[in-house]
Amino acid sequence: MKERYLKDVVTLAYDEGKCIGCGRCAEVCPHAVFAVEDRVARVVDRDRCMECGACARNCPTDAISVDAGVGCAAAILLGLVTGKEPDCGGPDGCC
Repeated sequence: MKERYLKDVVTLAYDEGKCIGCGRCAEVCPHAVFAVEDRVARVVDRDRCMECGACARNCPTDAISVDAGVGCAAAILLGLVTGKEPDCGGPDGCC
């Protein structure tokens, strides 16, 4: 099972009406937030999103937006750079 972070705080937004079913979001997402079913992407679990922005950067129709550089992805990268434990500000850190 993939990690889940803080419930209902992710900035991920998805407009299914713009989706062409290419599957790029599902291919690049490191936490399997997306799956393609019946030729359209579906959000499987928003709370798995670490806000890295890979899905939005690879969506050819701009159906996805996310504030990359905030939340868990930023905390993990900052932790790697500083050598400290990641902490995105959640009650127990979320990473």
